Amino acid sequence: MTKFREFIQKIGSGNHTSENLTRDEAATATRMMLLNEATPVQVGAFLIAHRIKRPTGAELAGMLDAYYELGPKLQSIGQPVIVLGMPYDGRTRTAPINVITALLLAAAGQPVIMHGGDRLPTKYGLPLIEIWQGLGIDWTSLTLEQTQQVFEATGIGFVYTPKHFPLNQILWSYREQLGKRPPLATMELIWCPYAGDAHIIAGFVHPPTEAMFQVALGLRGVRKYTFIKGLEGSCDLPRDRTAIISLSSLNPDELTRLQLVPRDYGFITKNVPLTTTAELINDLQGVLTGNASEMLQTALWNGGFYLWRSGISPDMQAGIDKAAALISSGVVKAKLDEISTVMSDSEPWR
Repeated sequence: MTKFREFIQKIGSGNHTSENLTRDEAATATRMMLLNEATPVQVGAFLIAHRIKRPTGAELAGMLDAYYELGPKLQSIGQPVIVLGMPYDGRTRTAPINVITALLLAAAGQPVIMHGGDRLPTKYGLPLIEIWQGLGIDWTSLTLEQTQQVFEATGIGFVYTPKHFPLNQILWSYREQLGKRPPLATMELIWCPYAGDAHIIAGFVHPPTEAMFQVALGLRGVRKYTFIKGLEGSCDLPRDRTAIISLSSLNPDELTRLQLVPRDYGFITKNVPLTTTAELINDLQGVLTGNASEMLQTALWNGGFYLWRSGISPDMQAGIDKAAALISSGVVKAKLDEISTVMSDSEPWR
C-alpha cells in the first residue's frame, strides 16, 4: 500500500510538479488495483488524479502489460485476427453496425474477436453483448474454453469480461462513483485478449488519443493497427462526415492518414439514429436478409472499408461490392446461424 501511495503522489501533485509513471510503474499500479492490493481510497484517488493528469503512451503500455498478464486470452488459431476495440459503456445516440461487420468479416474468412460486458458507467449505453443476444447469440454463459471452441469453429470470439476477467470487475464500482472515464477506459480500446498475431482496430474521439495509442502499441511490439474517429468513439465509420482513419505504416513512428468521404461512394451523409433496442435488432435482422434500408447502407459502408483494410478486397469500392454480395447471397446470415448451431450442439454449455 505504501508503494501505491507513491504512485498517487507522483501523478497527483499538481500541474507543475506531477510526473508521469514509467511503463513498469503503470503496470505495477494496474496490477495492484486488479488484485485488490490498494485500498478503495487509494484506487479512487489514483483514478481521478490520472484522469486529470492525462495518460501517456508509456503508461497505457504498462496498463496493457498488466491486463495481458492477468487477463484472459483466446489462443492462437494460426492466422491474424482482427480485434475490435469498442467503448465498454456502449452507445446512446447512433445505431451500432459492428456486430454485422464482425459477421461479414468472419464470413469472408477474416477471424474477429470482440470484448466487453454489460451496461456500464458512465454512459450505460447499449453494449455489444445485448446486440448479440438480440440476434440470438448469448456469449454470457460460455467459459473461456467454450468461447475458444466457438472461435475456432466459426471465426468469431467474444471475451465477456464479467465471466472471463472477474478481476476487471473490481474497478467498475469506482468508475460509477467517480462519474468519469479513467485512463483505463482508453487502454481497454487497444487491449488484445488474443495470444496470436492481431490487427488492433480501435475507435477514438479526441485526436491526442491516436498518438497515445501509437506509442503504447509500439512499446508492446504491435505493428498492425487502425484507429478510427468513429461514431461515439466506436469502430463504426460515420456517414454524416468524412471518416478520419489512421493506419499503421512500415515506419512505426508514422501514421498514414486516410479520409473517406461517403458521397464519393454514393452514400447519403446521414447516420442511423439509435431508437430502441428492439427496433435496432429488427433493423439488423433486415440487413441480414438484404432488405433495402439506411441500416443496410451503413453495413455496406463499413463492410467495404473493413474488407479492404483486412486485405480481402483490393480497394474500397471492391469491398463495398463484395459486402453487398455476401449479404445478398445469405452468407453473412449463414455465419450467424453457424454460431448458433455450434453453441446449441453442445447443450451442456447451457
